Amino acid sequence: MTGLYRSEDNQILGGVCAGIAERYGLDPAVVRLVTAFLFLTGVTPLLYLIAWVVVPRKSEIEEN
Repeated sequence: MTGLYRSEDNQILGGVCAGIAERYGLDPAVVRLVTAFLFLTGVTPLLYLIAWVVVPRKSEIEEN
């Protein structure tokens, strides 16, 4: 499967970080830590919410 999707297997909040980690072969904990750091700096909150709305769930991609 290619493309970006929200993970349903390894999600904590919306599955965005886990989906990014799965897509690029990274550890989800590292992606979450980077996202948390960026959240504290004020960079990520709006981007994360947009990704949560725009990026499809893994099951939605598999249906097509």
